[in-house]
Amino acid sequence: MTSHQPESPNTGDAAENTAGLTHFDARGQAHMVDVGAKNDTHRIAIAAGTIRMKPETLAIVEAGTAKKGDVLGIARIAAIMAAKRTSDLIPLCHPLALTKVSVEFSVDAARSSVHCTAQVETHSKTGVEMEALTAVQVGLLTIYDMCKAVDRGMVMTDVRVLEKHGGKSGDWVAP
Repeated sequence: MTSHQPESPNTGDAAENTAGLTHFDARGQAHMVDVGAKNDTHRIAIAAGTIRMKPETLAIVEAGTAKKGDVLGIARIAAIMAAKRTSDLIPLCHPLALTKVSVEFSVDAARSSVHCTAQVETHSKTGVEMEALTAVQVGLLTIYDMCKAVDRGMVMTDVRVLEKHGGKSGDWVAP
């Protein structure tokens, strides 16, 4: 007995729409990918992003005189905590035992911005790209939260994966 899946009115059938997407089954329904048969390997992901702000705001960040405290120190802790909680935030992410999370901030005075880079590592069956991206975004959001009283126009931009290493697909470095 076979069941017929009706076509979506505007987009064709589910299998056609989800080709190559691992978080959808043959019927187009979301599911958590089964990684049980994969080997544990050392996996690394590096992500980055930037927050632009007024020069006066950047001066407060650099001087450490924000009313809420050490902006970059608190943003670093928030980013590390976020990497550890990624599976609680992104519905289909696997919970992972992370072996390393490092977060670095660099100030670019010429562009009145702070750049965030996160490196996340594990020995697991699945990669840590989402954990690295989550760390960067939450680090930038924390900077925004701590400085919004003086600059609501800050812009977070260019959040992306720079590198991933390990697993069946091997190494990838952004062009």
